[in-house]
Amino acid sequence: MKNRILSGSVVLPFLLFTLQSTAQKHADRKKIHDIALTVHGHVGMAMMSLEDGDTITLNGKDHFPMQSVFKLPLAIAVLDQVDKGKLALNQVIHIRKEDLLPGMWSPIREKFPEGTDMKLSDILAYTVSQSDNSGCDLLFRLVGGTAYVDKYIHSLGIDNIAIKATEEQASKAWEVQYTNWSSPIAMLQLLKGVHTGKYLSKASNEFLLKLMTETTTGPKRMKGLLPENAVVAHKTGTSDTNAAGLTAATNDVGIVTLPNGKHYAIAVFVSDTRADTATREGVIAQLTRLFWDNAK
Repeated sequence: MKNRILSGSVVLPFLLFTLQSTAQKHADRKKIHDIALTVHGHVGMAMMSLEDGDTITLNGKDHFPMQSVFKLPLAIAVLDQVDKGKLALNQVIHIRKEDLLPGMWSPIREKFPEGTDMKLSDILAYTVSQSDNSGCDLLFRLVGGTAYVDKYIHSLGIDNIAIKATEEQASKAWEVQYTNWSSPIAMLQLLKGVHTGKYLSKASNEFLLKLMTETTTGPKRMKGLLPENAVVAHKTGTSDTNAAGLTAATNDVGIVTLPNGKHYAIAVFVSDTRADTATREGVIAQLTRLFWDNAK
């Protein structure tokens, strides 16, 4: 009898914890669903607590256009070549005026309209932190094109992702952007690898996380509802809005550091919606805040 009472006293709290966790997940799923409905479009989300692996997803296996989110796997591929000695962060790259195509987002072009010489580390900073499209295509040419980056990312064991078009190619026709796609789960897997330093040397991985933390684009997305001092290493992606009022992509993916020092990775893709910018970005901000609050 004593053994049974002892057993019950041990098992009961475990059962209560399990029931509470299950109830919390059901509540979270409803909140996630309700938040996603506000844009009347295609929303995908995947979140993982990086210390314990707890994961929750919405449309996690669907394909979403990445837009500039694909600059994260591109940066990983470039830094892998740095680690292999094929490239060096301090090597100087000549940027011609012809490389700075008009009509595309490019802080490099705005600052150096006639071209310039720039260290590889600085081109990476412009590409990741400021989402520079000219820098992006320069990096693609440097490593061997989209086919190389696509093959490299697949070699890491991440299959549900495709990188087929440069920024210049994607700017020529609306449909092309959909050839650069990822599932939320695949992007979550990539983020987990960045967090654990699985793909790169320690120095290269720290440099990548620094660039992601210094991201200036999309301040009202993942960081929009978090405390001002919250540390978020992320990469955004944004499409144009076509003549029919459809926006193909409003995205943000990254790693959030919690006040207790733990982390969660989250990828949110908001696609094919006529909702305004505030609503699209609000979905990303609300989903990010949901897991911030739950982790306290």
